[in-house]
Formats: sequence, structure tokens, C-alpha cells
Amino acid sequence: MKTMNSYMEEAEEVILHTYNRFPVVFERGDGVYLEDTQGKKYLDFAAGIAVFALGYHYPGYDAALKNQIDKIIHTSNLYYNVPMGEAAKKLAACSGMDKVFFTNSGTEAIEGAIKAARKYAYTKDGCTDHEIIAMNHSFHGRSIGALSVTGNPHYQEAFKPLMGGVKFADFNDLESVKAQITGKTCAIIMETVQGEGGIYPADKDFLEGVKAICEEKDILLILDEIQCGMGRTGKMFAWQDYGVKPDIMTCAKALGCGVPVGAFILNEKTAGNSLVPGDHGTTYGGNPFACAAVSKVFDIFENDHIIDHVNEIAPYLEEKLDQLVEKYDFLDTRRGKGMMQGLVVKGHPVGDIVKKSLKNGLIVISAGSDVLRLVPPLVIEREHVDEMIGKLETVLEEV
Repeated sequence: MKTMNSYMEEAEEVILHTYNRFPVVFERGDGVYLEDTQGKKYLDFAAGIAVFALGYHYPGYDAALKNQIDKIIHTSNLYYNVPMGEAAKKLAACSGMDKVFFTNSGTEAIEGAIKAARKYAYTKDGCTDHEIIAMNHSFHGRSIGALSVTGNPHYQEAFKPLMGGVKFADFNDLESVKAQITGKTCAIIMETVQGEGGIYPADKDFLEGVKAICEEKDILLILDEIQCGMGRTGKMFAWQDYGVKPDIMTCAKALGCGVPVGAFILNEKTAGNSLVPGDHGTTYGGNPFACAAVSKVFDIFENDHIIDHVNEIAPYLEEKLDQLVEKYDFLDTRRGKGMMQGLVVKGHPVGDIVKKSLKNGLIVISAGSDVLRLVPPLVIEREHVDEMIGKLETVLEEV
């Protein structure tokens, strides 16, 4: 039997070293648990970075994918396929928006949203010098366009010059946004809940204020729901809790619950005045296999009342995390919404807590330099919250 070290050594020989991976090789999953190649079980409170919203092997999900494999996996976007229309209809209905473009990832969804916004502005005035306002401490992806609107110099420095025409404002500071607006501003992009930047939900007044500015000046509001969407905050999309609908929304991660798929969705105004045939494309986006996953995910969310379950369990999770903050001086505060939670760690490396938790059979991750991030499958029960707290406390006691 191969050891985990041998698997890791073989991978390091041929995989480009762009991740400092943890020393574990996962082989299978079941429910809200993962198992490594040596048979050790881990309680998963990271869900593949907020991807596996339904956990592993949720009833009916695997069967839907196997059924589609037996039919057809790919045709290209030169033709229609059945799951694409079904998935798009469910996504549009759930978001209350109008037109869907399926991508392969969240980063690609951001790229499409940026192009749609710039084309919308170009259609209005024929100019190509438009500007986009993004937020400091944001994260939207690692391609050049997505990186250009990511408000973290650490990610950008080695890859400059980036896409021009991007200005940065402070999240939850409306005056900061207003100070960046000019006659060239065509879009404002932000995460409804900042993820990588430290689990910061938008303030209601801030989001409403930005929306009002956008409506007044015909600026497009782009909301990135890649991590905070698909039920994680207690609504299907986090912006629905604020009552502030974007002109363009991006989503991915839990959209396919493990199958690589993303999308950007536009309202009628934006869709009718931006991208036309020849402006944008993708070989794999919207393929039958990925869209069969999306379609099934929406069916499960509706039929099994997944969001109701989030709203039932999330307060218990918050209560237990708040108790940890009260108990341990180095836990400064808890931030988040629903099942997207962060514990701010002061005076101790958060990475150390992540590593020790992994050894103790608990998977958690970090966000930024000082936040312990918990984004579990949405199907966890109270018993899993209790198990997580027990495992985490063992580590915190060492600290």
C-alpha cells in the first residue's frame, strides 16, 4: 500500500508548485467527512473552499451526473443542449435576473462581468476609456482581469502592468466610493461578503448607497457571489438579504457542488446593451455535464429545503463560536453571515491553528492573515457543530 508521502512526492515531481499544500492526501468523502489514503477521517468545515455545499455523495446528486455521462458530456456552444437551458432557467428564476452565461470557474465569471460592463459603456458612448471601481481587500480571482479588480497588492505585484482603468475604494465606506467616481466610471464591483479579505459582510447602508449612486449615474453594479452565494448566508444569494439587486452577478463554487462551473448573470438592461455574438465565448462553459450538476443542485436546494436548514443551524453555529470568543482572549471577534463565519485571531499565527486542527481531524482554513474561516457544507447538523467545537477547543487549549 502506498504511503501518503509517496503520493505527495510523486505529485511534487510533476505539479507546478503554486500551492503550499497541507501534508494529507484525501481519497474519498462521505457526508460531511473526508478520509485520507490511510483511512483517517476528518470533519470538513471548509467544503473545498465553500464548494461542497451538499457534502459528499448527497442523495440523488451522483445519480444525476452518472445519468448525464451515459447521455452526452460535451457538444460545444455551437449547438444547444438540454441541461444548459434547464440550469439557466433555474438560475435566472432563483436570482430574479434575466440572462445567464455559464463559465468554467468563478474567475472566468468575473472576466465576463468585466467585459459586459465595458461593452455596456462602449455601447452608450463609443469610448474605450471607462473606469471600474473595486474594493480594497477584495478577492476576485487570479487571471489578469480578475486580478486587476482584486484589492490586494500582494497578489498583483509580480504581474503588473495589469488592466488599466481600475480604482479602489474602501469597503463599507460610501464616501470613499463617491470620491473615486468620475464621468468615466462604468461599473462598481464588490463581494457582497468579502471572503478572502477576512469575512466582512457589506453594511446595508453601504450597499444601498452604492446602488443609489449606480442608478443615478447609470453605473453598473457587479456583485461577486462566488463564495457567499448559493445559500451560504441564509439566502440563495447574499444580496437578497439586503434587497439590493445587482446589474451583473457572478457565481461559482457551490453552483455545481464540486463540478467546475461558474456563471455571470445579467439583468435585461445590461444584457440588451452589451455582449453580442462574437464578443465572448467558451469551449466548455455550459456543457451538458456541468449544467446537469447545476440543474440537480437547484432541485435539491428547493426540494430538500436547504436554505431553511441553513437558517435553522447557523444561529447555533454562531452561538458556539461566540462562546469561544468569550472564552479565549486571543480570539478577538466573530464575523460573518449564516455558514460563512470567521474568527479573528490575535497574537498567534492562524496558520498554526489550521495545521493543528488538521492533525486533530478537523478541516478549517484561513482568510487573510488573521482570520480562521469556517465554510462547512450547508447540510451540517448540530452534532457536527458540537464535534467541530470539541476538536477546535483541543487545539485552542494548546495555544
